[in-house]
Amino acid sequence: MTTARRPLWPSRSDACWLFFAAFAFAGMNVLFFAIGDRTTGALGPAAGLVLQVVCDLSLVLLFRFPVQVCAFVTAVAFAMLASDVFAPGLLVPVHPLALLTVPTITPVILSQAARVLDRRTVLWVAGILAVVASRPWAPDWAVTPFGLLSTALPALVSLYFEARRQLLQSLRDRAERAEREQHLLAEQARAEERRRLAGEMHDVVTHRLSLMVLHAGALGVVSAEPSVRTAAEDIRREGAQALDELRDLVGVLRNGTEVVGARTLSPAEPGDPARLVEESRSVGVTTELVVDGDPARVSPTVARTAFRLVQEALTNVRKHAPGASATVSLRYHDDGLDVSVGNTAAARPPDPALAGSGSGAGLAGLRQRVELVGGRFDAGPAPGGGFRVGAILPAYVPTAEGTHCDPGARGR
Repeated sequence: MTTARRPLWPSRSDACWLFFAAFAFAGMNVLFFAIGDRTTGALGPAAGLVLQVVCDLSLVLLFRFPVQVCAFVTAVAFAMLASDVFAPGLLVPVHPLALLTVPTITPVILSQAARVLDRRTVLWVAGILAVVASRPWAPDWAVTPFGLLSTALPALVSLYFEARRQLLQSLRDRAERAEREQHLLAEQARAEERRRLAGEMHDVVTHRLSLMVLHAGALGVVSAEPSVRTAAEDIRREGAQALDELRDLVGVLRNGTEVVGARTLSPAEPGDPARLVEESRSVGVTTELVVDGDPARVSPTVARTAFRLVQEALTNVRKHAPGASATVSLRYHDDGLDVSVGNTAAARPPDPALAGSGSGAGLAGLRQRVELVGGRFDAGPAPGGGFRVGAILPAYVPTAEGTHCDPGARGR
């Protein structure tokens, strides 16, 4: 199994900094060579300069080959120590500033090695180089302190900051994990509350609606008046539809998701806006329906959102604009669906009991529902004293019911 290769440099800023440090130390070594005493032989100092410059330039490869670079620097340090002990001037220039028997780039290499090597390896390399640089067998105030400062100190400081960075990252991860767990607990609590509300709604509202449907059916059977029988049948039909919608709503509360429909809406189904227009006309509101395009172009989620928008808008017309006429416009196109419901000014004051029966959050709920599917919502007064509610909806929303959508809608 192949392992992923290390990046040559962690980032562009790291690359710029490594190149700058490498060339800066190389220039400093050239300066030491120029001002050093070369009376011990022309080849000795030149060979030392070559080794120093190669160590300096190896810094740019540290993040890709950390072990090889550290091993090479350690080998050069042993060679410089041997030169200084057995043949002074061969690799280390004879100069008062040349106090170290390790490459001058060593502090930088050790400080950066802590970012890519494990702690034990860094401590081993730093310890070996510290012994070579400080010469504990021959302590000298001019050599030992500088040797420790250039080897042990950079490694320890770098290891400290690396450990601190890892600790902070660990604390951030733990905080994020705790936040996710808290979010999951909150979701579980909301799910439990939804199930409790669903149970109460099913027990209370469904019972009352069922009684209403039964009484309406009985009234239609026993009454001899055609108008009463027609009204009773209307009440029974509307109550049955309310029971169906209530079952859907209870499913939403229990499962946290909408009931998925695998079919494309048709004019005969309850979810078609044409049915809402007919209901509005049946109660005396002059309502016009304008449809342009093919309803099959949009997914069931988008169609259901448009249905709820038209339903809420026509309900508001009946509540707040008695005597007004309304126009429902549905324009289906390749990019989605444009919905608009507008009404003229009210012909008479609204009924206070009817106008105050709502929660006052209808438009806010519509806006949230439209934005949830990725659409844009708009509502406000229209010229002439009327009101307009509109939305621009996408053709398809990638939800769990995406597998049931029309193939043509899914591809858009």
